[in-house]
Amino acid sequence: MINEIPQYGLRAYALFFLKHGSSERFTQNELDWIMGNSMKKKVFSLLLRNGWIKKQSYNYYLCLNPQEIFKGLLGFKVPEIMKKAERDYAFTNLSAIEIWSDYSYVQRGIEKSPYYINILKKDLKYWKGFFNKNSIPYYINEGSTIGEYTILIPVKKIKFVNKDGFKVISLKETFNIARKNKMHLYTYNYMRKKYGKITN
Repeated sequence: MINEIPQYGLRAYALFFLKHGSSERFTQNELDWIMGNSMKKKVFSLLLRNGWIKKQSYNYYLCLNPQEIFKGLLGFKVPEIMKKAERDYAFTNLSAIEIWSDYSYVQRGIEKSPYYINILKKDLKYWKGFFNKNSIPYYINEGSTIGEYTILIPVKKIKFVNKDGFKVISLKETFNIARKNKMHLYTYNYMRKKYGKITN
């Protein structure tokens, strides 16, 4: 998984790529005259962990091509990392419509990819840490940025069902959200046709 990195890591990657490109190997010795041993290890650990360089052998590394990195930075990570979440949640609003309509309604692109997620108020600190750890921008109740991000909606209680491996609000709630917005007429009709009369 490719994640964003701090400026010191970006500068180190730029140095390695400008000197070696993406096909010439290099070692940690590249930084010997620039920084101390502990900082050097920190830089290499950061770049490896976040997918900007890869280890080719015991002592040698290669830079990933910048084009691969940029694609990775704007790739869709949230669905996969949500499977690792240790607290309850429920995809809601447009994200629930997306899931229940079998992705006949897709709200996302590389330019803008929001996920709407109900979380328990008491778990807010956990979710902030969870998304920070996975380099996913998040907002509370509203917000926007380039690429993928989450809108966390703190609630006192969470109700969810499992659909396609995700926790999501009920079909009835999703149906009502779609019905109230003319933009979602297609998905509303799709869900009516697939599920018939929705009672619970």
